[in-house]
Amino acid sequence: MLSRRQTLRYLGIAAGGMLFNVPLIGRGQQSTFETALNIPDMASGSVVEEARQFDLTLQSGRTELLPGQFASTYGINGSYLGPTLRLNRYELSRFSVTNNLAEDSSLHWHGFHLPPTEDGGPHQPIAPGTTWNARFQVVQYGGTYWYHSHVMHKSGEQVYKGLAGMIIVDDEEHPQDLPSTYGVDDIPLILQDRRFDDEGELRYLNRYQDIVMGMMGDTILVNGTFQPQFRPSTRLVRFRILNAANARTFNLALNDGRPFQQIAGDGGLLSSPVTMNSLQLAPAERAEIVVAFNPGDSTELVSLGRDIPASAPPGAMNEMLRIINSERFRLLSLNAESRLADSGTVPDSLVAIYRIPEAAATNTRRFNLMMGSGMRSGEDRGPGDGPRNGTGGGSGGGNYFINGRQMAIDYINERVTLNTTEIWELRNRSPMMHPFHIHNGQFQLLDRNGTPPPDNEMGWKDTVRVDSGEVVRLIMRFTDYTDENNPYMYHCHILEHEDRGMMGQFVLVNS
Repeated sequence: MLSRRQTLRYLGIAAGGMLFNVPLIGRGQQSTFETALNIPDMASGSVVEEARQFDLTLQSGRTELLPGQFASTYGINGSYLGPTLRLNRYELSRFSVTNNLAEDSSLHWHGFHLPPTEDGGPHQPIAPGTTWNARFQVVQYGGTYWYHSHVMHKSGEQVYKGLAGMIIVDDEEHPQDLPSTYGVDDIPLILQDRRFDDEGELRYLNRYQDIVMGMMGDTILVNGTFQPQFRPSTRLVRFRILNAANARTFNLALNDGRPFQQIAGDGGLLSSPVTMNSLQLAPAERAEIVVAFNPGDSTELVSLGRDIPASAPPGAMNEMLRIINSERFRLLSLNAESRLADSGTVPDSLVAIYRIPEAAATNTRRFNLMMGSGMRSGEDRGPGDGPRNGTGGGSGGGNYFINGRQMAIDYINERVTLNTTEIWELRNRSPMMHPFHIHNGQFQLLDRNGTPPPDNEMGWKDTVRVDSGEVVRLIMRFTDYTDENNPYMYHCHILEHEDRGMMGQFVLVNS
C-alpha cells in the first residue's frame, strides 16, 4: 500500500494545494471535430446447420488512434474493437473464438440469458493459440448489448486495449417503424476515455488514482475515432450508446439544449419514449436515443461532467472524490446535411413490459459494496459524515469487496434456486459510485432509497448505478440452466474494481 507521501505525489498535489482545481478539458477538446465517425463493420454471421455461426479472432495490432501516431492495441477481427454482431431473437447462435494473443483471454456476452458454460466469464478462459466454441439460443428482447473480455484479473487492461464490441438483437415483435438502417439512421456509439503518452501509446494504471477510482483518461474516442463528426442525412437518427469506459460515468446532453427521446435501456425498448435533456450512463450501461434534426442543423453530443465542490475534507482520497467525473467533454459533432430524408417515426407506445410484482419474491439477498483496506474497510459506520466515518473507513488502498469478501475463483458466494424470484438489495457502503452488473439475464429496479426509479429506468436492466450511501433494490427471475459446478458472476463494472476483488459468484440449483 502506498504511503501518504507517495499518494500525494501521484495525485500531483503541491505543498500549496491541488493542481486539479479546474475540470480537465482533455486532449484535442479545443480543436474542430472533422474526422468522419467510424461505423464498426456489421457481422451477421452465416447460417450453418440451422444456427447462425460467427468466427471471431482475438488479435493484437497497431492502431492509429491519434492522428499520425500508432498505439499497441487489441481487437476482434481487427486491430481495435470488434464488429457489431447482429443476432436474431429466438435463433440459435454459435461462436468460434480463437485467441491469437500472447495471454489468456475470454469473451463475455454481456446482458444475455444463457448457460453458465457459454457465458465467457472467468471460468471460460481461452489460452493462446486455442479456440473456444460457445453456443446458445438468443432469448433476449431486441436491443443493444455488447461483448468484451472478462478474463480473471485482466478484464480492465484487455478492454482498455480494445477487446470489446457491440451486439444488436433484432426482434420481429418490436415496432418496425423506428429508424433502423445501420450506419445511416441507426448509429452505434461506443464511448471510451483513454490516456496516451507523447508517442501516442496507451497508458494504463500509471497513477495511483487509477487503481482507487478506476482507469479514467483525458481523451475521448467514439467507435475508436478521435474528434469524430457525423453528418445526419435523415430527420430522425437513432443512436445506440454504449458506455464502454473502464470507470468513467458520462452525463450526456446536446450542447444546444435540445431534447431527445430515450427509447431503450440495457435490456431493450422501454414501454414508451421518455423525453430528456440529459442522460447519465455508468460504465456498461446502454441507452438508445432518437434525436430530431432540421436541414443544416449543427449541434454536439457532450458530457456535462459534475460540479466540483469548493472544498473537501483533508486527505488524498477525499480530494480524488471531489473531482471524480467532473471533466466536461465534447464527444461527437453533429452537422446535418442540407437535405434530409424522412426515416421512421417514434410511436407513443413501444412495447408492453410486464412488471414483476414485489410479492412474487420468495427471498431477499443483501450485498454490501465496500472498498478499502485495514480493520475498517467500509463495513462499519462511524459517528461522522465523511468517507472515513459515514460510509466506512479505510476506503483507499485499492482493495474492493462485496459483503466483506474478495473474489475467489473456487468460492461460491450464493446458491439460487431454479424458477424462483428474488429481491437483491444493493447497499453502497463506500464513498464512490459502483455500477453493479449481474450475469444470467435482466432484472427490474424496484426503488432507490425507497423511491421508485425514474421512467427511463423502468425497463429491463443488467447494470445499475449505485451511488455512495444509496440502497437500490432490484427484482429478478431465475429460470433455466441449473448447474451445480459452473457459476455466474455479479460484480462492480468499474473494471479495475472487478479485477481487484469486487466480484462474487452464484450457481443456479434445483433446490
